[in-house]
Amino acid sequence: MPERFKVRVTKDNLGFCSGHFISYEGDKCERLHGHNYRAAVEVEGGLDANFYVFDFIALKQRTKAITDELDHRMMLATRNPFIFVEEGPRSVHVRYRDREWLFPRDDCVLLPIENTTAELLARYLAHRLLEVLRQEYHYVPEVLRVEVEESVGQSAVCEWHPLEDDKVTR
Repeated sequence: MPERFKVRVTKDNLGFCSGHFISYEGDKCERLHGHNYRAAVEVEGGLDANFYVFDFIALKQRTKAITDELDHRMMLATRNPFIFVEEGPRSVHVRYRDREWLFPRDDCVLLPIENTTAELLARYLAHRLLEVLRQEYHYVPEVLRVEVEESVGQSAVCEWHPLEDDKVTR
């Protein structure tokens, strides 16, 4: 069996403090609230010519750049069929049934996800990071895991495996 290696990065600076709300079953909607989230990333694969799976520093920097986009923002899911999100030049109008919110545009991040659950935030971060790894490093890991912790002891993980067409050798 060939050797398999894994690197993991999780640091306090991979955190993001964000507001959100979640709709449930189409007829329930949480109040606005926030979390002090923290991301962790694992990359699995073989070793490269430098005996790395992937460089820790680059992995931390790229992950931090993505989490920084979410930090101190109101996260809004744009693919939720029950939540209407309308972006204007200076504000974002959000409606769920008879409830409405108006947020300053610069304080929001519009996410192409169905709900701002920890699971879907982990998937969003995984897909964004994978895009960066492919484009900047021409690298596709054998496994990519992203964990999003919304409070101590409460987290969700998205695990991604490449399809045959995705595999890139270095």
